Amino acid sequence: MLLASRADAFSHAVQNSHNLTLVLERDIQRSIDLYDLSLRAVSEGAGDRQVMALPTALRNRVLFDRAATARYLGSITLRTTNGTLLANSSRMPPTHDDYRTTGSLLADFQRTSGGLYIGRPAQLPLERGTQIIPLARAVFSPEGQLLGSVEGSLSLEYFKALTFGLSIGEHGSVVIAETDGTLIARLPDSPTNIGKNFAKTSVFHGLMAGPEGYFVDTARIDGVRRLYVYRRLAGLPLIVSVAPSLSVVYAEWWERVRWFGILILIFTVIKATGTLLFVRELRRRQHAEALLERMAHRDSLTGLENRGTFDEVLEREWKRARRDEKELCLLFIDIDRFKAYNDHYGHQAGDVALRSVAKQIFACVDRRGDHVARYGGEEFVVILPNTNEAGAILIAERIRSAIVNLSIAHSQTPTGFLTVSIGVSSATATNMACAEDLVNAADAALYQAKGLGRNCISMVKNFEPALRS
Repeated sequence: MLLASRADAFSHAVQNSHNLTLVLERDIQRSIDLYDLSLRAVSEGAGDRQVMALPTALRNRVLFDRAATARYLGSITLRTTNGTLLANSSRMPPTHDDYRTTGSLLADFQRTSGGLYIGRPAQLPLERGTQIIPLARAVFSPEGQLLGSVEGSLSLEYFKALTFGLSIGEHGSVVIAETDGTLIARLPDSPTNIGKNFAKTSVFHGLMAGPEGYFVDTARIDGVRRLYVYRRLAGLPLIVSVAPSLSVVYAEWWERVRWFGILILIFTVIKATGTLLFVRELRRRQHAEALLERMAHRDSLTGLENRGTFDEVLEREWKRARRDEKELCLLFIDIDRFKAYNDHYGHQAGDVALRSVAKQIFACVDRRGDHVARYGGEEFVVILPNTNEAGAILIAERIRSAIVNLSIAHSQTPTGFLTVSIGVSSATATNMACAEDLVNAADAALYQAKGLGRNCISMVKNFEPALRS
């Protein structure tokens, strides 16, 4: 949308400038055509021998009766080929003037298709500071012989008045020039540059590219980059160009861009803030869900898996072991004389001891597929998938030794330290029909370890589920 808006701003500037060039062209064309009618009438009359044979007063009246009179139009002068002044519209008496011959005068002019000669800006000899554009027509006899010239002038003040007050924006420019590169008028006014030739500049080459058009270039006079919309006057060696500054052309567009930028920034901030709030809420919810998940599957005191999770994992591992014909072992761990420990040291010390024991058990079980859970109270269980009896007993001994090495004082035991008893069971026994039998076997082995004096490991070889009680 912004790109389309930018193109529209450029297109509107071209259209507005084009309309302005049309207005300027028509005004200049009308003024020069009006003055040229007077020059043509004098030229035709000067070529008529009967008119020229009339008395001077009558002849001047005939010649200049249709002469245009306006503020910016100069007097019309009739000269012979050698420069002799024959008549002028200001009724001044004729004098001999060697200022310029007709041939040299017309040679410096640009001739239009209609026979009008237009000269370069010049200074009036008798009026200092007054600049004009000379206009002339050749005078021919009925036989086609060159008899002289009819000369007039158009004051450059006309072009200044024509362009004065035009609203083209800051750093904008209006240029009126001849097709040979001579500058006739410019807005803003630059008297020092009037009459100079800028035919070698890139701007002039752009103006000469066609009868009308537009282009973007940087002016050598002031270094401002502008949009030049130009038009060559039909039948005249003149070019009119209206050149608004690009900064003005895109001023409203840049203002729109700024507002869009602010709105997009605000929208982005709102969106980013909403996204951050959403992400934070999502993380909070994920954290809460993870906490709930942990609470549902973990023991709050020790951080180990809880009884419910143990039952699910054991059932899953039991079925997998039976399906894949893999070994499965279970460790049942109980802290020796823990009730006496609580009674003697207090329940807070008991909680600390439970956490220490749980941490040590977890550290001794280093395989990823093994599971450690708190079975209840001071009892813990370890599921050892794909582990034989020897491996299970080795891990059980590692746990028992690690607990002893904790050196947690327990005055109610023979060793004086906190110890554990461990029962081991294996699913390879043919008399085990379900996961519950595996737990019962480990429990029976634990009771056997208790009967052997505690702080030891026991395993029931021939477990009979029917005799569990």
